Amino acid sequence: MNLSILIPLLNEDESIKELYTWIISVMKSNNYSYEVIFIDDGSSDNSWTIIEELASENLNIKGIRFMKNFGKSQALHAGFAKAQGNVIITMDADLQDSPEEIPGLYEMITSQNFDLVSGWKKKRYDSVVAKNLPSKLFNWAARKTSGVELNDFNCGLKAYKNIVVKNIEVSGEMHRYIPVLAKNAGFGKIGEKIVQHQARKYGETKFGMNRFVNGFLDLITIWFLSRFGKRPMHLFGAMGSVMFMIGFIAAGFIGFMKLYKLYHRLPYDLVTNNPWFYISLTTMVLGTQLFLAGFLGEIILRTKNNEERYKVSKEIN
Repeated sequence: MNLSILIPLLNEDESIKELYTWIISVMKSNNYSYEVIFIDDGSSDNSWTIIEELASENLNIKGIRFMKNFGKSQALHAGFAKAQGNVIITMDADLQDSPEEIPGLYEMITSQNFDLVSGWKKKRYDSVVAKNLPSKLFNWAARKTSGVELNDFNCGLKAYKNIVVKNIEVSGEMHRYIPVLAKNAGFGKIGEKIVQHQARKYGETKFGMNRFVNGFLDLITIWFLSRFGKRPMHLFGAMGSVMFMIGFIAAGFIGFMKLYKLYHRLPYDLVTNNPWFYISLTTMVLGTQLFLAGFLGEIILRTKNNEERYKVSKEIN
């Protein structure tokens, strides 16, 4: 199978049929063998009913329905697990991503041997203040932190080799950092393609300004996981050891000075009157706690169970 097209959605009943018709037109004109997987992330409108209708008409249409809204990352995770195509395309259901971009993305994966190609909405039709400027700042921070040179991390239109999506773990709200996850998994050939961005035709965006705050927090998380996710003791153990040694040396110095003054019968203060006593005590306690945090992190990594992060109520085809 040439293509798997994954479409996560939430309350997009107005656009699904139009998007379906557009995708099928592109598939037929390029003679692709394909599957289209709609992942309904707990919609409360008629989205699932429409998906069922389309699936009954076309066996290449498949559907996954969540019991409630679990988030875009979980929807993509479910779609990646089911995808069978040699190339996987992800796109949003709101008609802002153009299916006409699919052949170009497919060509970059199959002919130019990219592992992953991310769309770049160079010209956007979103609000400048509410979306464009925060998005530029967010993408700049993501580039500097991750080392992945992309202009638009958050573009939903992306193409992947099948092997890539089967070897990355998308959780939380990490969907915007899939290129970073792919790089950390060893897939280094990551490209970018300028794609057409269209104004939203129906409804309103499901993402508010809080997505940028969450995005920056997730960026810190993924940086930490990429550096120390498999070896937390390397960070917490090292920090804890350094702090404990500082405190231990300070305490030893205080004790030595008191013994020295006692031996030479010099005037001395109580140890508890010395501010360095409290500094040394605090650093030793913090150092011990950090070391234990690293130790517990190592134990958790070795004993954790991979729990399902979403519940599927129905599947089609």
